[in-house]
Amino acid sequence: QVQLVESGGGLVQPGGSLRLSCAASGSILSINAMNWYRQAPGKERELVASITSGGSTNYGASVKGRFTISRDNAKNTVFLQMNTLKPEDTAVYYCNAGILRVGSLYYVNYWGKGTLVTVSS
Repeated sequence: QVQLVESGGGLVQPGGSLRLSCAASGSILSINAMNWYRQAPGKERELVASITSGGSTNYGASVKGRFTISRDNAKNTVFLQMNTLKPEDTAVYYCNAGILRVGSLYYVNYWGKGTLVTVSS
């Protein structure tokens, strides 16, 4: 069984910062790309940032320059440092990763249950 568990969400004022974490656990052989998505009320889920196993990163246009994704491969954990937060960043943030389980031949896409980020004064 593989699980992704997010943490670090909460209420923050505009201009503030938050750091999200997502830890993968279970019988894991390897993790490919790790990603953060978000879904605001009434909107579709969108890609916020992604990072490959080698450390290459990619960001959505709305967060570029404000958010930073990183990962600790030894701990199977991905982080999202969010700075200069805006009310429009309010959403449930989901962790996503391609994971190769012990005994499997293929990478499978896994999702966390999400953590709520609210940016409001």
